Amino acid sequence: MNLNLTNKNALVCGSTQGIGRAVAVELAQMGANVTLMARNETTLQSTLKMLNTAQNQQHNYIVADFASSENVQKAIADHPAQFANFHILINNTGGPTGGPLIEAATTQLLHTFEMHLINNQLLAQAVVEGMKKAGFGRVVNVISTSVKQPIVGLGVSNTVRWAVASWAKTLSLELGQFGITVNNVLPGYTKTGRLEAVNKMRAATLGKSVEEVATQLATEIPMQRFAEAEEVAAAVAFLCSPAAAAISGINLPVDGGKTGSL
Repeated sequence: MNLNLTNKNALVCGSTQGIGRAVAVELAQMGANVTLMARNETTLQSTLKMLNTAQNQQHNYIVADFASSENVQKAIADHPAQFANFHILINNTGGPTGGPLIEAATTQLLHTFEMHLINNQLLAQAVVEGMKKAGFGRVVNVISTSVKQPIVGLGVSNTVRWAVASWAKTLSLELGQFGITVNNVLPGYTKTGRLEAVNKMRAATLGKSVEEVATQLATEIPMQRFAEAEEVAAAVAFLCSPAAAAISGINLPVDGGKTGSL
């Protein structure tokens, strides 16, 4: 099985913590040159030191705040040579604040749509020509199992994540002829800061402790535990490999079997 990413250049968004950081580490171990992208330069520099540097690999970072599509556009404009040479794009952005959809302000929906779908579109447009020239491209979006089964209490996230999934499926149809695959990885409950925040919100709503909420959630998973960020990263990394060349347009849950739909 060919999992070698030597001489491939990867852009990993949201790569200073959680799943994004685990993906960056995994891709570097597979031989890729990794460019980290996030808003905090201090944590970018810290993450950079964690990456494997064998086989003459060269890693770097780009500072960009995904809360603003203008900021992302500026980052692209400031690094034209880099964006022209990426073989791998990992779209990964933190989820919005939870709560019922009916109570969400339209501004919250628009902002989340900008953070996720609009920024994904900008980044894809920036890298796709280089992928076409190389005859090799991998776009993987880290989204959520909510695209298969909406999650109660995450109304805005459910709505926008589904839009990203549909966007990705459409792109896979358009770009497959150029050797470019587009896939979505759907993390379930994963040990990250995001899960901790959601558990705190649920605990406050239910009048329970965070530990009680976490224990209850774990019992709903067939594996009876939360996934590790590294386990999600392994799925993402495989989809980036040469071995996954015929896999495109899919939604891959990494959730311990919890999602109820096929």
